[in-house]
Order: sequence, then structure tokens, then C-alpha cells
Amino acid sequence: MEVEQNISLKPYNTFGVEATAQGFINLADEKKLLKLYENGFFAERFYILGGGSNILFTQDFSGTILRVSNKGIQHFIEGNHIYVTAAGGEVWNDLVWYCVHHGFPGMENMALIPGTVGASPVQNIGAYGAELMDIFYSCRAFDTKTGEFRTFHNTDCAFTYRDSIFKSRYKGRYIILSVTYKLSIHAPLNTKYGAIEQELQKRGIQQPSIKDIAEVVSYIRVEKLPDPSTVGNAGSFFKNPIVSNDQVENLKKDFPEIVYYPFADKESKLAAGWLIEQCGWKGKFVGQAGTWKNQALVIVNRGSASGKEIYNISCLIIEDVYKKFGVMLEREVNIL
Repeated sequence: MEVEQNISLKPYNTFGVEATAQGFINLADEKKLLKLYENGFFAERFYILGGGSNILFTQDFSGTILRVSNKGIQHFIEGNHIYVTAAGGEVWNDLVWYCVHHGFPGMENMALIPGTVGASPVQNIGAYGAELMDIFYSCRAFDTKTGEFRTFHNTDCAFTYRDSIFKSRYKGRYIILSVTYKLSIHAPLNTKYGAIEQELQKRGIQQPSIKDIAEVVSYIRVEKLPDPSTVGNAGSFFKNPIVSNDQVENLKKDFPEIVYYPFADKESKLAAGWLIEQCGWKGKFVGQAGTWKNQALVIVNRGSASGKEIYNISCLIIEDVYKKFGVMLEREVNIL
């Protein structure tokens, strides 16, 4: 297989930062994985890249980038369920709209999330009250350690908030080639999270369709988040921190307006964007890197910021939030 040499990664990361990969392979045919394994490719340094929407390159990569770009979507219906299988290289939002146009509910609240299908279980992506783990059925992956293909089912993946076995125990080991989602024909629409209901009311929609939800979610995201094609960013840079309910009560004594959501029996999820904004970071820049004017949770590159500059901004934000609230933010974006 041809390996391109000294390739700029700027077109392959949504932050638009400049970095160079020593080697680069565009993987459109999974059959080539066995040849790579037999040639000892996976014994050397490599990194699996999808849409580049959840990565920050802080330096050149002294190894080979393996970009998954296989395509294809198919489905079948069994009883009250629809099984939709998409190739790992498919754009996530294209899959969402495939389901919307076919009248399959379950993905509409996750419209316009950047990235590829193959990355969706790694991060356990989610938005507006929906999470991938709730519709994930299985995925087919290649084991770079053994050269074997393996199927993971939902219970194998140890899904938690923005996390999975692919991001922790098996980080960098498996290449996800396809994902199958199990959707329910009669799944109720979720309009209660965020500004969805308010926007539906503005549009005079009382009985929304799957398409209505997807369009509203897309509209809200565009209004709230910068377009990576014009402003470099990777969406939410930090996870919303999970804290105990006791800690929330203590924080409310000093910060009665703190924004949080119930998460588990004894835990709550704090709004990281609110915490960052209270520290004066909303719309603040240091050079070419800073936070988005409409959402402090998003770090942006407004021109020629380097990956290190963006990383340094995130360090300052983490430090300020901890000093003010005693809460440690965790980066959602992978740092390389």
C-alpha cells in the first residue's frame, strides 16, 4: 500500500492547525488492513484518524496517520426495530439524515455533530438529551495487535458519559470499520432538552416530525457553535464535569445561579460552559486562540494559532475554573 510522505495535516483537522505527518494512508478498503498487519505496519507508530473533529495536533506526528474513509449505509427492519449499518468512514451527519429521510427515529437529536461514524462509539457522542450508547447495537473492528476482525456489542463497550472501552482500555488498538445501530420504529421524540421546545414553538410546530427535530437541532447548533469550515474548532473542548449532589449544594451556597442537570442518583452534571463564562473567558482571546463569543465551551482558532497555543489556552481555563469553583475540567478533545 502506498504511504504518502510528509503530509500536511491542516486539511484533516477541524482546528485547522498546521502539523506534518511523517506518513499518511487513506484507508478506503478494509482488506488492506491485513496486508498492513502482515508487513509489520502496526508495530510502528500510527494514529487512527476519522473526520479530525476531535483532535488537537500540538506538534508534528513522527509516525503514520491512518485515515479511515470507507463508505456505505444499509438497513433492514425486524419487528419493531430498524438496524442501520454504516461504514466507519461515513460522515456522521450524513447518516443522521439518511435515517431522517427514511423516517427512522433515534438519531435526530444528534444532527450536525461533527465527525465520522467510526468515531461515534469511541467518544459515545451525544447531544440534546440523546447519547449514542442508547442506540448502539454493535460495531465491527480490526485488532491491530492480533490482525483479527472482531465484533463488539453494546455491553462490551463499557459506555459512560463521553467515554468507552475504545477511549480507555483499548485506546488506539482497534480500527472501527462499521457500526450497527438499533432504532425503534415507535421511539418517542425528545423535545425537552435545551432550546428545542422553545424553537419549535417559535416555528408554530405543535406536533413535530423527526425532520422537524433534526432541522431545529441543526439550527440551534449553527446559532450556538462556529462552523469549522470558517472558524477552526473541535466543538465542545471540555466535558461537562460530573460531581456529587453534595458538592452541588455546597457550590450553590456561593453560586446560587450555577447551572447543573441531574445525572445519577447521587450525582449531577455541571454546565462547563457556564463555569468557564463565569471566569471571564467567554469570547476572550490570547493571540489567535480563544473561546467562541456565543459558547465559552468552544475553543477556536481565528486564524493562525498553533496547536500549542490552543492547548495553552485550555490549561489557563482549567486553572481558572478550579481556582474559582474547585472543579477540575477534563478535556474532551484528544491531544496529540
